Formats: sequence, structure tokens, C-alpha cells
Amino acid sequence: MTPLLLLPGMMCDARLFGPQIEAFSSVMPLHLAPITAFDTIQALAAEVLAQAPARFNLAGLSMGGIVAMEIMAQAPQRVTRLALMDTNPRAETPERQQAREPQIDKVRAGQLTTIMRDELKPNYLVDSPRKPAILDLCMAMALDLGVGVFERQSRALQQRPDQQETLRRVTVPTLLLCGSEDQLCPPERHREMLDLIPQSRLEIINDAGHLPSLEQPAATTAALRRWMED
Repeated sequence: MTPLLLLPGMMCDARLFGPQIEAFSSVMPLHLAPITAFDTIQALAAEVLAQAPARFNLAGLSMGGIVAMEIMAQAPQRVTRLALMDTNPRAETPERQQAREPQIDKVRAGQLTTIMRDELKPNYLVDSPRKPAILDLCMAMALDLGVGVFERQSRALQQRPDQQETLRRVTVPTLLLCGSEDQLCPPERHREMLDLIPQSRLEIINDAGHLPSLEQPAATTAALRRWMED
């Protein structure tokens, strides 16, 4: 069976896909590629490709989706299926680029916990009984990854290329998935990607925000299974 390669979002690790890893690990080869070592999307994608199987199904969430798009730009022949989840093909706006600078300064000054708690993670999730536990998990992932990863990933996102032309060239079956309440990468952005990619379909996960893999794990896993079995 074709391996599944998972790319997590900013300041996340394999735990972002914990429910999906549990569901799929017994039925297919699974690879989780960290995207932590470099400060450009291009270098991160090249590193993933250097370690990845020869051919693979590729699924990325948020920043992981951004790296996945760059993989499609660098080596589309190696990807058999593509899943882009809660992500954005556009380059970062000047306003958002500038907003990252004080965040980086605060994190360098020892305020990683504060930035994650007050400025980032609360915007990610819908209100639900699951939210406190997911926020705790997100904080644990961020603190384990640390200050250097925050800065490198922030720089990579800040200078990321626009990938809309890349998406127009995608020819593999593609799943676009997002939470219905995602405020960072809303459904409208995924509808734009749907128009760009010929062989794509959109699945909107109800009652989920930016992290449906944790907020609605069963629905997310089912959507990924359909994508791989179609």
C-alpha cells in the first residue's frame, strides 16, 4: 500500500494527528515529517523529500499544507494523492509579515507560553468540551519544540511563496478539508483552491475550527480514508 506522509502545522508534532495515526498505523506505512529545521518553506520541503519514500500520499495541515504545496512545486511526480487541510496557498500579507516581528521578539525574551496562550491557540478552536484538553496538548507540543522552532517557522511563513500557480498544475486526486469555523484559513479559501485544482473535492468538517484532526477526529479520519480509497 502507498505510504501516507503527514506534515503537521506550526509548533505541532505527531500528536496533532494522534487519532489518525492510531486509525491508520495498522493498515498502511505511515511517516510523520517534522518541519522544524529550516527557516524557508523551500528548504523544509527539500528536507522532507530527502527523507520521504519514493512515492507517497501527502497530507498537510496548516503550515504542513504550505510545505506540501512546495513539495508539489519541487517534486510532483513523487506524490500520488494530495490532502491540503486548513491551509492557505497565498503568500503572507505585509500586515501579517509585520505582525510576526513582535511575536518573535517576545518569544526570544522568554514569552513563548504567553504568545501561544494569548495570541495564537485561542483563535484556532471552536468552543466545545474538548477545547481545554486540545489547548493543553497544543501548549505541550509548542513547549517541547521550543523557541528556535518558533522563530524558524515564523520566518518560513513570513517569506513563503504564493502557490496558486503550483495548484493549477496539480494532477493527482486532491482532498481539500477544513473546519467549518476555521478563522485562520476559512472555507472560502479552500473553495478558491477547489477552483484551482482540477481533480479536487472539498470536505468541510462541521463544529471544528483550525485543527479538525483533534476537534473532530472521527470525521477527519473518515474523510482521509475516503480520499485514499477513491
